[in-house]
Amino acid sequence: MTRRADEDELAAREAEALDRAAAARDADRDADRVVSPLADADDRVIETALRPKRLADFVGQQRVRDQLSLVLESAVRRGRPPDHVLLSGPPGLGKTTIAMIIAAELGMPMRITSGPAIERSGDLAAVLSTLTEGEVVFIDEIHRLARPAEEMLYLAMEDFRVDVVVGKGPGATAIPLDIAPFTLVGATTRSGLLPAPLRDRFGFTAHMDFYQPAELEIIIRRSAGLLGVTLRDEGAAELAGRSRGTPRIANRLLRRVRDYAEVKGNGVVDRAVARAALELYEVDEQGLDRLDRAVLEALIRRYGGGPVGLSTLAVLVGEEAVTVEVVAEPFLVRRGLLARTPRGRVATPAAWEHLGLTPPEGNTGPGGLTGPGMATLFD
Repeated sequence: MTRRADEDELAAREAEALDRAAAARDADRDADRVVSPLADADDRVIETALRPKRLADFVGQQRVRDQLSLVLESAVRRGRPPDHVLLSGPPGLGKTTIAMIIAAELGMPMRITSGPAIERSGDLAAVLSTLTEGEVVFIDEIHRLARPAEEMLYLAMEDFRVDVVVGKGPGATAIPLDIAPFTLVGATTRSGLLPAPLRDRFGFTAHMDFYQPAELEIIIRRSAGLLGVTLRDEGAAELAGRSRGTPRIANRLLRRVRDYAEVKGNGVVDRAVARAALELYEVDEQGLDRLDRAVLEALIRRYGGGPVGLSTLAVLVGEEAVTVEVVAEPFLVRRGLLARTPRGRVATPAAWEHLGLTPPEGNTGPGGLTGPGMATLFD
């Protein structure tokens, strides 16, 4: 029985390691795209200089800012750490920045780690046992915490205590270890994967939404000032319209357009320079890049708009299925260019128009979806 349990545990660990390796590989591939919301090494260096330090300087997310301001100010007045904070939303919207602002507003030091980095409960215990009172702990991608560490975190968040297990087998004993009161800030791009017991222990939960173009313009102008870029208002508007509602993408596009302006222009970023640079990097007016357009063209030119299965679509564009599903589809669905149906992916009339094509007459399904068999797709 023990041997079988050990084999099952080993198989589970191997499967988890493979999943993490695949996720890391897909993240690295996505980070190479100029419109990727994931951060590469250059982004992390630049973002450190561009991050606002105070809540009043943070642009966008007005409701989150107002709510968080009340939580932090009341905690400061009481002289106690605030409730644990959970930040959810797509990558690149400022969750890490908000976490750093929380520590700055409280005037407390901050420990930064991530879910994949905490593989064992001992790793988490090493972090928590050395905290000072009121310190802020930031765990990025908290939904990827290992189960033993996750269970230890339950007790730490509620009672500020961890149980350190000494020994193995029947002789093992749990030694309770009190830790200093702290504030946990968790960030996740997939809040649905968080277990309910963990999610319920956060006293304040905020969801980060995509930014409006006007908000991105303010962010781009601020970043241009910090980077010493001469930016015209029409150039900022052009960049904001192609940034997919994500500040990280906006700042990356600004750096790429700055490079173009310095090499092939006079160093000034206006509308014409921005358009020429983004055309060179294959980012169109709606923020679509090569992969996005390849998905739409495969759907429309090869299959008349769909429906097409995910695996078939991935083969057509030369990518893995998970890359198409996680990297390309969310933005295409949000822009109304792609729909997921029970029988597969379908291009919307807006996708046809974006490629300069006319949607076929007839075969129209709910919501104006077009393609062979659409009339019976939802029957």
